[in-house]
Amino acid sequence: MLALICPGQGAQTPGMLEPWLALPSVAERLTALSDATEIDIVAHGTTSDADTIRDTAVAQPLLVATALATAREVLGDLVPGVTAGHSVGEFGAAAIAGIFSDADAMALVTVRANAMAHAARTSEPTSMAAVLGGEPDEVAAALETYGLTAANMNGGGQVVAAGTRAGIEALVANAPARARVIELQVAGAFHTAFMAPAIEVLTAAASGVTPSDPVTALLSNADGTVVTSGTDALARLVKQVANPVRWDLCQEQLLSMGVTGILEVAPGGVLTGLAKRSLKGIPAVALKTPDDLPAARELLEAHA
Repeated sequence: MLALICPGQGAQTPGMLEPWLALPSVAERLTALSDATEIDIVAHGTTSDADTIRDTAVAQPLLVATALATAREVLGDLVPGVTAGHSVGEFGAAAIAGIFSDADAMALVTVRANAMAHAARTSEPTSMAAVLGGEPDEVAAALETYGLTAANMNGGGQVVAAGTRAGIEALVANAPARARVIELQVAGAFHTAFMAPAIEVLTAAASGVTPSDPVTALLSNADGTVVTSGTDALARLVKQVANPVRWDLCQEQLLSMGVTGILEVAPGGVLTGLAKRSLKGIPAVALKTPDDLPAARELLEAHA
């Protein structure tokens, strides 16, 4: 069984779409997806600098468009056995699973991105930090001490803490034993209560979408469960804005389902890196450039 997974915010890099535009089919998809949002996806994926594409309002639509365009290119008529996405990547995964159209995914993620950016600007200063290693109980105790939330439980000994900037700075200065703490360059404390105002905005936008039940298994970031209802999937996407991402549970679910191959669509690398630690022995391919397409198609033929 093949799992197709879509990366989340932070995976973007300047110029990442440049090599993909050499493929007319991908260029055509990216142009169409750009028309469904408020930003120029092609320009941001080729000429915009790192600071520009770090902006939440730019990063999220850019990532979902890249995931969808490259997923459609590599899949063709094939259907993965299961799909999942990390944080904003879940919108790409939901479209691939047939919950809504690619255009709907772009429209919704644009609303999400703008609402989250606004929530970050209007709250007290917040931030996030990756905690790598350490004893789980000690890491949890440290987060509680500084009033922080485990916003991403990524598995493989990686937790992303989120909360007030003061709390994050205190965690960085007082890292748990045998752990490294790296502050992330993000606009706010995503997947925490600080993002609650964005839920109302996204709820209103989602009310205009009529979801379909998935045609392939879709895993939920909330708890790793297989979502069987389109209505439930859409509701979960809305709520996930202000709730933790349990990628650790998604990976456990992939293992329990008997997944035999993992394909991470562009800009790939982060999630396959996590899989190497948590899903050892399962072949994985990360799409970064068109040069990775032959290996991806070989994986598809063997496992899809």
